[in-house]
Amino acid sequence: MSLSRREFIQLLGFAGAAGMLPSTLRAASATPSYVYDRPTFGNVTLMHMTDCHAQLNPVYFREPSVNLGVGGAFGKVPHIVGSALLKHYGITPGTAEAYAMSYLGFDELSKQYGKVGGFAHLATLVKQIKAQRKTENTLLLDGGDTWQGSGTAYWTEGQDMVGACNLLGVDVMTGHWEFTYKPEQVKKNLAAFNGDFVAQNIHLTDDALFDGGEAFDEDTGHAFKPYVMKKVAGANIAVVGQAFPYTPIANPRRNVPDWTFGIKDDAMQELVDEIRSSEKPDAVIVLSHNGMDVDLKMASRVTGIDVIFGGHTHDGIVQPVEVSNSKGKTLVTNAGSNGKFLGVMDLDIRGGKVQGYQYRLMPIFSNILPADEAMTQYISSVRKPYEKQLSESLAISGDVLYRRGNFNGTFDQVICDALRAVNGSQIALSPGFRWGTSVIPGQAITMEHVLDQTCITYPETYTREMTGTQIHEI
Repeated sequence: MSLSRREFIQLLGFAGAAGMLPSTLRAASATPSYVYDRPTFGNVTLMHMTDCHAQLNPVYFREPSVNLGVGGAFGKVPHIVGSALLKHYGITPGTAEAYAMSYLGFDELSKQYGKVGGFAHLATLVKQIKAQRKTENTLLLDGGDTWQGSGTAYWTEGQDMVGACNLLGVDVMTGHWEFTYKPEQVKKNLAAFNGDFVAQNIHLTDDALFDGGEAFDEDTGHAFKPYVMKKVAGANIAVVGQAFPYTPIANPRRNVPDWTFGIKDDAMQELVDEIRSSEKPDAVIVLSHNGMDVDLKMASRVTGIDVIFGGHTHDGIVQPVEVSNSKGKTLVTNAGSNGKFLGVMDLDIRGGKVQGYQYRLMPIFSNILPADEAMTQYISSVRKPYEKQLSESLAISGDVLYRRGNFNGTFDQVICDALRAVNGSQIALSPGFRWGTSVIPGQAITMEHVLDQTCITYPETYTREMTGTQIHEI
């Protein structure tokens, strides 16, 4: 007798409930079958990943216990965490979904459900979805912060991630930390990338244009393609790029001397209107690295956008937020970080427009999704020259080390304590990067974990005298 995958998962669930499975399989069976086994809907499937921060292998990743919302954003998505988040989305505490979406019970649930993410496991899910829906009916979108965040990405200047994304089959991407490499390296990586890189809000400076700087379009000054048209299931889909608008402020201006950034709502509106008029798309999608709050504001101001797939703030949004504007509504969502999730949106496109949608934020449970063989071999090959450095054991963690929230986490505290001890300072400051992976109690802290937290291209570590006023201003 042969079993379908759905029947097999259901059988595991019955057996797990009856206590008939070993502990490793009980953890796997506790994952609801509908996390991966989804009914088909519509005719177009858009898959969205973002902010993986170069994590090729599975990791532990604790969600935040604090996510402050200011003013009208207080107490609203994405600024709800813990039990409030689980209640909002109707997720049962202690389940695999609760482990993925919330920090509650992370210590114990991490032992039960294990690591998340990993490009080999992500590749398996992407291939499953493409097989179910047919490749020509799907698009894979990457919201950026992909080429940076690990030791291997630092040492290869992002080339390891370009190769991984090509193998994964990324169709369209935008960026942020991609620009923390030198412009020449950015261009080299983009030349090796098989997909389309889009960014409507990046222009050449006037000086760069005058001096003959390389532009995608000299008339508009766009440094890169502002959008790309894709034929998906017979539908014309416009994908507009929105790179991180504050790149020259959040990161050194010297890394992007010839490019200007910004939110540019007016330019976005003009472009969407132009696309609607000239391209006659069935759907307009914005692939954004604005951050969730900025995307929500943009959706309220700019009309004609069907969906904004966002990034930057690492929010795992279980269901899209529907934002009303003067001419209709826009769906806004975000797919977490560190390769932990794949957002999957099925669209029903008929009569030249979106008629309906279904969405699922799918956690990548690495002990449930098998590893794709080709991706596993690729990851092994790019890591092989650095395995000795990456695997160096430095200590054993006595507590959960994490770095995810508005302010400092426990890994930030370890970093600051080390800075004070080595540099002899009274106060140490650590930027709230929020991308760092987690370490569970009893786990070895390796050099790779340290690089996950600190491996960026431009900063110096230094000690200086500061007044109380200066500290207050910072």
